Amino acid sequence: MPYPVDSRVDAYIDALPDWQQEICRHVRDLVHGADSQVTETIKRTRQPYFVLDGNICALLAAKDHVNVFLYDGAIVPDPEGIITAGHDNKTARTVAFSRGDRVNDRALTQMFKAIIANNRAGGWRKVKERDSARGMQ
Repeated sequence: MPYPVDSRVDAYIDALPDWQQEICRHVRDLVHGADSQVTETIKRTRQPYFVLDGNICALLAAKDHVNVFLYDGAIVPDPEGIITAGHDNKTARTVAFSRGDRVNDRALTQMFKAIIANNRAGGWRKVKERDSARGMQ
């Protein structure tokens, strides 16, 4: 299904090696597929972000991998263990993909949908605060 793109995100992805382009485009398709209202933009001068009522994720290509930063406040469950870094980070956790890695579409899409739901509920900080007040954390 086609979705609106930001030409600056295209430029970021197009400048990467082929294997990183493939990963970034795949993740881009997944996040847009999680909700038709997702939009994309550039923040921090050149980094692609995907947003809907708040940050969902960002892409950052490194020399030998691609980082997908999930802006979930470390509250979205990761039952399939796809998080590779930032387990104790208060804002974002990371899923890193190296050349040849397979993207777990189901797990990543579930996490995107949970982040979007939290964003629509006021953002992960408010969700965490409400859960804490109810004794759920």
